[in-house]
Amino acid sequence: MDFAGAHILSVDQFERGDIERLFRTADRMEPYAQRKRLTRVLEGAILANMFFEPSTRTRISFGSAFNLLGGEVRETVGAESSALVKGESLRDTARVLSGYSDVICMRHPEAGSVAEFAAASRVPVINGGDGPNEHPSQALLDLYTIERELRSRGRGLDGLRIAMIGDLKYGRTVHSLGRLLALYRDVSVVLVSPPELAMPEEHVERLRAAGHRVVVSDRLEESIAHVDIVYSTRIQEERFPDRAEADRYRGRFRLNAEIYTRHCEPNTVIMHPLPRDARGGELDCDLDDHPNLAIFRQTDNGLIIRMALFALILDVAHLVDRYARDVHWLNTRNRRPRGNAGG
Repeated sequence: MDFAGAHILSVDQFERGDIERLFRTADRMEPYAQRKRLTRVLEGAILANMFFEPSTRTRISFGSAFNLLGGEVRETVGAESSALVKGESLRDTARVLSGYSDVICMRHPEAGSVAEFAAASRVPVINGGDGPNEHPSQALLDLYTIERELRSRGRGLDGLRIAMIGDLKYGRTVHSLGRLLALYRDVSVVLVSPPELAMPEEHVERLRAAGHRVVVSDRLEESIAHVDIVYSTRIQEERFPDRAEADRYRGRFRLNAEIYTRHCEPNTVIMHPLPRDARGGELDCDLDDHPNLAIFRQTDNGLIIRMALFALILDVAHLVDRYARDVHWLNTRNRRPRGNAGG
């Protein structure tokens, strides 16, 4: 694909070569994300962050990524603070705000809403999550995390073994990640969930059509015994008719240190898109100091993937280093080390 000026609405836009280009660009962004270097390549550019559904990591990550490239961010948080509450259409909102911005990131609770918005926008739009449908940048950072974890062990994405666990019906992160995995070879996927929260059949069939081995299970222990990645997800309470129904499934597939040690291979990587349920949900805090817990490495990788997306979409990736300089005072601050399980 041609990244320059493109909307990023779905992982279906990407071919394997596009992913490789994005990942190598992300590698180049790491010193800027770690504040070892400073660049002003997007000085004067404006990102409109429009989040009509609750978000912490995605919203701040997009804003921080843009700031680290030298741009400025304007935010709208919650539909009640926008003209949409007055009855304005997504099309009209897009026409107006694209006149104020160079790129727009949008999250909306309705599937297909971001694509509708993008159709009327005069600037590139990135889908920050549209209801239960897709979350492409999360899938990209997840795949990048998997690639980096395997790369450190001398392996690639072909031949990956992964278990996806939890709410696979409403979890848009696993929908998008599964679609990206269809681009690779010889992947084994175990889908672990209650039958009522199983992965939608269209996503299962796409994986099988790519030639991948797919196992559907409702048994946690045996499903995580021979995999490279355990990808856990929370119950998407906000997608259920009421909290009581969501509570029926909470903690059903809970991963803790005992279960991990007893059933997983020693190098199995633990991932989660966050937030995790602090009320005794799917991933226990007794794993927080485990070296194979990658959930905070994921969040760090999200920053550099989103920096890479902005650099490619706004066609400045080749200029980043030209507008850069070393920042020694940031390197000498008393900062916690990056890249470990503790974040």
